[in-house]
Amino acid sequence: MVCKTGTGDKIITTPKILVSACLLGCPVRYDAQSKPVNHPVLQRWHANGWLVPFCPEQAGGLPTPRPAAELQQDGRVMTGEGKDVTAPFLKGAEQALALCQQQKIKYALLKESSPSCGSTNIYDGHFRGKKIAGEGMTSHLLRAHGIRIFSEQQIDELFASLD
Repeated sequence: MVCKTGTGDKIITTPKILVSACLLGCPVRYDAQSKPVNHPVLQRWHANGWLVPFCPEQAGGLPTPRPAAELQQDGRVMTGEGKDVTAPFLKGAEQALALCQQQKIKYALLKESSPSCGSTNIYDGHFRGKKIAGEGMTSHLLRAHGIRIFSEQQIDELFASLD
């Protein structure tokens, strides 16, 4: 892409960014809701096709809506009813990594606190609304493979890192 800067043309290469689909307004969360981020740069990049919407939980085969799930201290993901949903969470994380590798994606903007996408905090695994330091399965796997993870609270940091 070439941008007119007033002092000559400047070539800008904008990498594709993996984004939690719920942050782009897709109703893919466990409760069939979304958590859209209303940021003009994000909206423009989405319109330009630079964002790759992805929901690891849906990609892993879980339905929407679905029971709420939380990451446990032992690494399993459990619903409040006691069902182990670790396998679909892991499958979704692996599919996110495969997509990033296929499309050479080096940045991800993921939904904080999610058992998949949380990047600095997650719920404590006891279904009482308490958050603890930690990361979700997808964030952990992507970060382990060199992909830089940002939450919706860090969106300005993401944009600054791309300048």
